Amino acid sequence: MSELNFTPLEMMTIAASRTLAVDDVCFVGIGLPSAAANLARLSHAENIKLIYESGTLDTQPDVLPLSIGDGELSSTALSVVSIPEMFRYWLQGRKIRTGFLGAAQIDRYANINTTVIGSYETPKVRLPGAGGAPLIATHCQRVLITLRHSKRAFVDKLDFITSVGFYEGGNSREALGLSGQGPAMVITDLGILEPDTVSRELVLTHLHPGVMVEQVVNATGWPLKVAAELKTTPAPTVEELQVLRELNARTEAAYAAR
Repeated sequence: MSELNFTPLEMMTIAASRTLAVDDVCFVGIGLPSAAANLARLSHAENIKLIYESGTLDTQPDVLPLSIGDGELSSTALSVVSIPEMFRYWLQGRKIRTGFLGAAQIDRYANINTTVIGSYETPKVRLPGAGGAPLIATHCQRVLITLRHSKRAFVDKLDFITSVGFYEGGNSREALGLSGQGPAMVITDLGILEPDTVSRELVLTHLHPGVMVEQVVNATGWPLKVAAELKTTPAPTVEELQVLRELNARTEAAYAAR
């Protein structure tokens, strides 16, 4: 059988989708997290429950939403609750296992910036902002993060901490009184990083097929640590690629028709 062709974005999305369990309860961010979560729902995780910030519970969209206010989410949800109920009862009540977030910048302790690039007062770029991400990062039992790997994104020092990962490392997250376990994994288009169990600094644990260690190190804004037993992410299967491409095709067609 000939080797399958896939893009780095497809590899990242598929690798991220595999981190979700068949019966997961997942608070989903828009963009890459939404693509990964819905791929999981349409493939191996048929019993997963997807929750979006607008208050939609057990959402099963046919196409990927443009925003949390996309009608596709409410029209395909089992139920829609108020945002205060969503955050106070469901999220802060610790009823959501996994938070799935994107980021503009991330540091070695998996803190996230989605607020500004540059100074807060006179930013070079003003980003979409926090939304519910800080609370998701705080209260979900575990957090997954996905973003493209580059020195612009993986920085030695964040311009602004929007959502806390492991703060300054070690037990500094616990010292802040944050209830969740924090980031479990960062999935990029080059590989997968996981926090060290003691220092909480991100360590490269998996390389995607065809990627070299030097590529990841050179795309990181700090001296990246590499696991002693570095693994290779399994390549996408025919079924995974088919489901993802069909989802993307439906989404593109739906928005082209609007």
